[in-house]
Amino acid sequence: MTARVFIDGEAGTTGLQIRERLAARRDIELLSIREDLRKDAGARADLLNSADVAILCLPDAAAIEAVSLIESDSTRVIDASTAHRIMDGWEYGFAEMSKDQSARIAASKRVANPGCWPQGVIAVMRPLIEAGLIPADFPITVNGVSGYSGGGKSMIEAYEAEGDNANTYAPYGLGFGHKHLPEMQAYGRLATTPLFVPAVGNFAQGMLTAVPLQLSVLPTVPTGAQLHAAIADHFCGLTGSYVEVAPLQAIERSDGLNPQAHNNTNAMRLHVFANDEKAQAVLMATYDNLGKGASGAAVQNLNLMIGAEADISLVA
Repeated sequence: MTARVFIDGEAGTTGLQIRERLAARRDIELLSIREDLRKDAGARADLLNSADVAILCLPDAAAIEAVSLIESDSTRVIDASTAHRIMDGWEYGFAEMSKDQSARIAASKRVANPGCWPQGVIAVMRPLIEAGLIPADFPITVNGVSGYSGGGKSMIEAYEAEGDNANTYAPYGLGFGHKHLPEMQAYGRLATTPLFVPAVGNFAQGMLTAVPLQLSVLPTVPTGAQLHAAIADHFCGLTGSYVEVAPLQAIERSDGLNPQAHNNTNAMRLHVFANDEKAQAVLMATYDNLGKGASGAAVQNLNLMIGAEADISLVA
């Protein structure tokens, strides 16, 4: 059976990548809107209600409007905006987040595609909190660097115009109100908002997140092996998973800790580094902000929703 898919906002960075991934699929019919009708609510409504799955690659307000235009009970939605990520009635589209999350996504009519930054944090913190190794109210700090494609067309144009002269490491979100914080806290099982200091690097895509932990303040201090085992156990045996946990290693540096290591794939690799004598650890995740962090996650969710093979249109 062919699924009709409409990408509302296909001209944007995420929309273009999703369309490119789906273009050769024989199990999908891509519905398109004429260039001159992209802002025509009536034309969009017709396509939204004709689709089996509508993928929204829009700003928040436009995504909310798009959902309001859907009257058909058969149209299912994947929203790549921030608008519905912690809203009741929407399933969070991080398929590896829990043992049953992929099944929940597959059964849902409304799926909120996750933000790029939260996934790495959720992947390392949720298992530790659920295992009781880290308390939910433990104050955490999140650092990381992402390719400039995460800033959309305007940032892409600015960085590419500057070339080698562009800022190599530009921290932002210094008002500490980043739009990804609510989902990071909610799905990471965190009782308090993390201190989040993201940065943009002078490279197009890819990202690395890091969560340093001062474990000595805990009543019971977990070892690095315990932290690693809890994270590995969480992801062990998940069907169709794109998350891999690196072996626990006592090393000073690794070429694998490269934010661009998984570009153009849907892979996410998690690392635990620890010094038990100092009771310190850092948890890291590397993945593609445009892949697993955006278009790859959307296609993974689409595959689940239409019952397709998990790896179609995706690279591990």
